[in-house]
Amino acid sequence: MKNHNMPKPLEIYVHIPFCAKKCAYCDFLSAPAGRKQQEEYGQAVRKEIRGLSDTEDFEVVSVFFGGGTPSLPEASLLTDILDELKIKLKFSPEAEITIEANPGTLTKEKLSAYRNAGINRLSLGLQSADNRELQILGRIHTFEEFLESWRLALEAGFDNINVDLMFALPDQTEAGWEQTLRRTAKLGPAHISAYSLIVEEGTPFAERELNLPDEDTEYRMYDRTAEVLAEYGYEQYEISNYARPGAACRHNLGYWDRTEYLGIGLGAASLFGGQRFSNTAVMAEYLADSGDPNKIRRNLQTLTLQEEMEEFMFLGLRKTAGVSEAIFEEKFGKNMNEKYGSVIEKYVRTGFLERRDGHVRLTGRGIHVSNTIMADFLEG
Repeated sequence: MKNHNMPKPLEIYVHIPFCAKKCAYCDFLSAPAGRKQQEEYGQAVRKEIRGLSDTEDFEVVSVFFGGGTPSLPEASLLTDILDELKIKLKFSPEAEITIEANPGTLTKEKLSAYRNAGINRLSLGLQSADNRELQILGRIHTFEEFLESWRLALEAGFDNINVDLMFALPDQTEAGWEQTLRRTAKLGPAHISAYSLIVEEGTPFAERELNLPDEDTEYRMYDRTAEVLAEYGYEQYEISNYARPGAACRHNLGYWDRTEYLGIGLGAASLFGGQRFSNTAVMAEYLADSGDPNKIRRNLQTLTLQEEMEEFMFLGLRKTAGVSEAIFEEKFGKNMNEKYGSVIEKYVRTGFLERRDGHVRLTGRGIHVSNTIMADFLEG
């Protein structure tokens, strides 16, 4: 018997679109802004939260402040938003509350304010432990400034810290990448995210002639990441994420497991009530209408059962544990094999997928061609 009084889990993403300056590779919705605009934006976000509806049956299990650089504005901008969320929504006592922060924007006072407000996880954007590489990326900080932010965070009592890293950078060597990995892992963060650089259209990087590692070198860098981090006790639990036992990011896992989430703020995306939608990306519209969430929502898409099954497969395959055949059947009332047996068999035969313990998952080789495999689960 299902207990219908049990609250459903809900994740919250809050977009803070401000940064000190755009990085050369960044295509996120972010820009520098003065204090006045930041304060207006904070008020608009709180209005959006007050205007949310149909959330009574949910309990918030995670909150993620992303950006931009959420640690750039005054700490009160974030803590007031978090207070508003706690007034409006039920929170699980164990909720994971993360803020993304850039080295060079953190102070002892900010960190203390975050802790007091209940923020219990910090995600620090290092990207590289090599100052020359940081300069090429257009980052505003040095490795030494990162170490200072790291020290301040530990002193403020943060013990659940993620460090973001990036590989396949211009002029980067395999040895250089390994040095960044080891320098980071030696510090002992709970979690490390490691992504390869993707040169997006419309960014300064797209205009430049870049000396990027070739595909084989990038593959070796990727494979080496898991090997090096394993030496320090990190387990790969998703294509780009590594954690100490028990420290996997619950917010990220929620995305890949299709837990419902509400995106709050400019351009933020949601999966809620069987629909996907995103907020307007136009600041003037957001500031004017945020008090009525329906007015700022765009690209509303009601998902069919078919689309929900497809998402379950291609998002779930990002996890090293893969997708559970039993959960698929429980959610959709269909057998995974009947629905996707031929696609699964095709990739099991070629060694890119494997079946283990009631799960279908990518093999090490399969990860390198994961986009092709995931696309095969979509019916055109």
